[in-house]
Amino acid sequence: MKVLNFGSLNLDYVYDVDHFVREGETLSSTDMNVFCGGKGLNQSVALAKAGVKVYHAGAVGSADGEMLTDALSSVGVDISYIRRYDMPSGHAIIQKNKSGNNCILLYGGANQNIDKEFIKDVLKDFDKGDILLLQNEISNLSFIVDEAFAKGIRIVLNPSPINESIFECDLKKISYLILNEIEAADILSVEYKSKDDLIEKLTKSFPDTGLVLTLGEEGSVYVDKDCKIYQGIYPTEVVDTTAAGDTFTGYFIAGVVEGMDIKSALRQASKAASITVSKKGASPSIPFVKEVFTVDD
Repeated sequence: MKVLNFGSLNLDYVYDVDHFVREGETLSSTDMNVFCGGKGLNQSVALAKAGVKVYHAGAVGSADGEMLTDALSSVGVDISYIRRYDMPSGHAIIQKNKSGNNCILLYGGANQNIDKEFIKDVLKDFDKGDILLLQNEISNLSFIVDEAFAKGIRIVLNPSPINESIFECDLKKISYLILNEIEAADILSVEYKSKDDLIEKLTKSFPDTGLVLTLGEEGSVYVDKDCKIYQGIYPTEVVDTTAAGDTFTGYFIAGVVEGMDIKSALRQASKAASITVSKKGASPSIPFVKEVFTVDD
């Protein structure tokens, strides 16, 4: 079984601020750092640090992409499916407030230059039973889903950000859907009432899909047609939440790949995410598996 992540690669410009900028306001930041990020890169790093051999497919700019490819290769990610184009890499402007929460402005850059021929060229090396991880920060998402599903590849989708590209996908082709409460409500086109209401609606809409709903401070829940499993958080001092969801996703998939039961995979993912939020930055804050083992149950 091979694991392919066809995902985004972004340079994250992180600004520490007293509060998020309001309309019409000019605000001075107290600090600025540049990190490697993007949901795709972060999730590949999490998988690799969890001990999984992962192939990353994506695109970077020829002038500014080396930092991104180095960040992947330095933790053992296979970067042979990353292409370089004469354009800027994707990047994000991230405001981080005193509570460690953030708001993010994305620029797609090379992530939006992934065409159908590139997709076909990558997928020809992967077959039935392999796992494909996707987010929604690259172009031609629905085409990737259709092509992979036709080959019998199991698809894991983290549908973030929610936009028209998600609704162009046949989500019934997804094996695992990993999303938060806001994303779930948007996909269902319903107003958020409660987590129980969301869970009920999700299972009715996607009866053959493994659903992982992250609930912030309330933890997470896995639901499929046979079971419902809750997992609490591991409390820690929150410094930066930027890559917490990506860490959770990567470590959960790692658990599935390694044959863990769902409860154990959720526990591992929650422990890893608790470490990530206690550190600054996106991919640098993602722990290696040996550090995850030190978190007490």
